[in-house]
Amino acid sequence: MSDKTQQLEAFERLLIIMDELRDQCPWDKKQTLQSLRHLTIEEVYELGDAILDNDLEEVKNELGDVLLHIVFYSKIGSETNAFNIADVCHSICDKLIDRHPHIYSDAEVADEEEVKRNWEQLKLKEGKKSVLEGVPKSLPAMVKANRIQDKVSGVGFDWEEPYQVFAKVQEELAELKDEVKAGNQDLIESEFGDVLFSMINYARFLKVDPESALERTNKKFIRRFQYLEQKSKDMNKPLSEMSLAEMDVYWEEAKKF
Repeated sequence: MSDKTQQLEAFERLLIIMDELRDQCPWDKKQTLQSLRHLTIEEVYELGDAILDNDLEEVKNELGDVLLHIVFYSKIGSETNAFNIADVCHSICDKLIDRHPHIYSDAEVADEEEVKRNWEQLKLKEGKKSVLEGVPKSLPAMVKANRIQDKVSGVGFDWEEPYQVFAKVQEELAELKDEVKAGNQDLIESEFGDVLFSMINYARFLKVDPESALERTNKKFIRRFQYLEQKSKDMNKPLSEMSLAEMDVYWEEAKKF
């Protein structure tokens, strides 16, 4: 049996199980597109965590959870004849073919960046009024900023060199410093947002995903702080009773691990 046949059989098995659950399980019967939405978002974040941890076994499991949601939405759609899993598959297949003329037609591209620029231009030809229409409104602000910058870059609205972006970061930091001195809270928030936006843009030029970079730092901080908590417990001395100097000793120890 070929790998492709095994994959198709596995997918068919999932479709059959979904039909059975929708027909027989009280919980699955009650679900709607709206009720599944927040669960889907949670599953995608769990997949993201597994990827950051490079836990391939967990990546496999979380991909299964995400795939289940896709099949679930398609099953619900089929019940009102709005769409089914075949429509979903054909929709993405058609889109991929249309947006890869360098593979499925006679267009030529020089590199990855040209592919990205063509992708955005093709979307505009499909009827989108703005390249930013594809940025979901509900994205977390940092992810949204990164996607906004990536998309406008695709149509040529971008800096040319990393040093130009870093200069913008320094300019925004200076403006924030001025507003902090002035004490206008609304302008401080505005300038702080500009600093973050420019830093996210700089990350793009450094080929760094800012969300992943910050999450790595979050995880690192958690590990170090939990080491500090464990030392506090070993000493039978609450953290609140430790001096900053004492804490710093164990914090530096944690960094060595």
